Amino acid sequence: MHIVVLIKQTFDTEEKIVVQGGRVAADGVKLIVNPYDEYALEEALRLREKHGGTVTAVACGPEQSAEALRTALAMGADEAVRIEPSPDDDSASVAAAIAAAIRPLKADLLLAGLFAVDTGAGSVALQTAERLGIPHVSAAVRVEINGSNLVADRDIEGDTATVEVPIPALVTAQQGLNEPRYPSLPGIMKAKRKPLRVVSRSDLAADAAAPATSQVSIEAVPPRSAGKRLNGGTPAELAAELARLLREEAKVL
Repeated sequence: MHIVVLIKQTFDTEEKIVVQGGRVAADGVKLIVNPYDEYALEEALRLREKHGGTVTAVACGPEQSAEALRTALAMGADEAVRIEPSPDDDSASVAAAIAAAIRPLKADLLLAGLFAVDTGAGSVALQTAERLGIPHVSAAVRVEINGSNLVADRDIEGDTATVEVPIPALVTAQQGLNEPRYPSLPGIMKAKRKPLRVVSRSDLAADAAAPATSQVSIEAVPPRSAGKRLNGGTPAELAAELARLLREEAKVL
């Protein structure tokens, strides 16, 4: 069984987000593997241990994202692929590039995190599955291979739903699917010798897709102003004053 895991490098969840010049400043920040992608990778490793096969980690990102792929290799992935990014990338163009890069790998199963903690978005994996023409199961908290089918329990806001789809398929991992392992020292040493292939966007030009959206700018949340307390007056007078403040100062009415 060949399992492909989609990996993204993100800010450490403890990092302070600073917006400068309409962009998030990335200088000096600590970068990690997206936590939800770690659940996906751990599940891939467990399935390989049970059914045999290989695990390939794939990321679309700049050269520094090779660090995240090396972490995946240290955790136990067999090989890794880094797809070079494009300056105007959005979820649609990234998904097209990923689909084009992994199509020749003939994967039996794709795993990815439910969403990325830096943007809160979770559509790249699902768009990749659509481009590959395979079924997808999101927010999985249990995954099992049953012959030529995949059975998964999906988190559906306080309950679970069990679904079964044929493989190849894509699954996105929800928190609770497993407990990711830490890279061991032997694993870190072995990761240095495992293959990490770089795919340029020119190699994927035939399957490229133009970005469907563009990012104009990013603005930081404005500082919260001090609250106001309304004192005195009748309930009707207080309600009228509150309505005036919401209309004239807060401008929400």
